[in-house]
Amino acid sequence: MSKQVVISEYNPQWVAEYTRERAKMIEALGDVCVGVEHIGSTSVPGLGAKAIIDIMVGVEDLAIIQSEQRERLLGIEYEYVHKPDFPERAFFRRGEWGAGTHHLHIYKYKGEHWENHLLFRDYLKAHPESLRAHETLKKDLAHQFKHDRAAYTEAKGPFIRQIVEQAKLETQKQRQMEF
Repeated sequence: MSKQVVISEYNPQWVAEYTRERAKMIEALGDVCVGVEHIGSTSVPGLGAKAIIDIMVGVEDLAIIQSEQRERLLGIEYEYVHKPDFPERAFFRRGEWGAGTHHLHIYKYKGEHWENHLLFRDYLKAHPESLRAHETLKKDLAHQFKHDRAAYTEAKGPFIRQIVEQAKLETQKQRQMEF
């Protein structure tokens, strides 16, 4: 059973925790790891969040994440969670089922999903009004879906997709201005 969805005030310790975990990821995954990023709400200063550190690791080919890498990650307490609905990602969690403290998302480095996570994070960092809108939405949804993490996450989807599209348009305009 999932624990209650609780949005905590931003905690600068989340960055320090990410930094510690990043070093562990790099050591555990060795040369298959070509990029590591702090994503999700804990990566955005000033944004309230569920206190879960989301880490994104980039690899050249997702197929490289096999039993050897899974065992290495289990050695640093990240358990593989099979998510057949998301074939573009290998997902690992640290912490108890339904109440993990850390989520590891492994994607193709610089692939569409990799880029979308960075676009979303960076857009919120650069646009305080969108950050506040996202925080308000999260708090409202946490109240509405306080015992259903999956429904809470799904309900955020339209807002996230909208921000990603805005970020893409902004990036495209900036590139056109450079020429």
